[in-house]
Amino acid sequence: MTKDKKQIQQDESMDTSAANGEENGAENSGPSYEDKFKFLNAMASPVAPKKLAKKIFKCIKQGTKQKNYIRLGLRETQKYIRRGEKGLVVFAGNVSPIDIYSHMPVVCEEANIPYVFVPSKEDLGSIIRANRTCCLLMIRPHPEYKELYDEIVEKINKLESETSKTE
Repeated sequence: MTKDKKQIQQDESMDTSAANGEENGAENSGPSYEDKFKFLNAMASPVAPKKLAKKIFKCIKQGTKQKNYIRLGLRETQKYIRRGEKGLVVFAGNVSPIDIYSHMPVVCEEANIPYVFVPSKEDLGSIIRANRTCCLLMIRPHPEYKELYDEIVEKINKLESETSKTE
């Protein structure tokens, strides 16, 4: 009932290629990043472009190596935001029904916490090595990936200002 090392490594490489958005023909049989936009819910704004999403996934990966730097799921994220913890909140844009987390963008804005939507909850789940999907998570800053984190937050703030100008 155990997997041998070769199969485990193959499974891990398949998980990361889907989460990173790499396009290697037969290996990536899922929909492309642009195709995932068809399934976004109505409140998904601001949505991260493909390059920003890759950087976010890279930051999440680095955060999973640190203990207690990723707050996973609605309940845990909301609990720590209300306790005053700061970070970056990443929402999945294809969650249905949206009533599950429709209050969270307001909670983030009140706490001055930047947030962004990525198109797929499956991608969020696979990037943290979970065998399930993830509707949202919070990344806390850590010295190991501070530069990447700051760059992402800066780009998200630009995205938010652009979307507020168009509306």
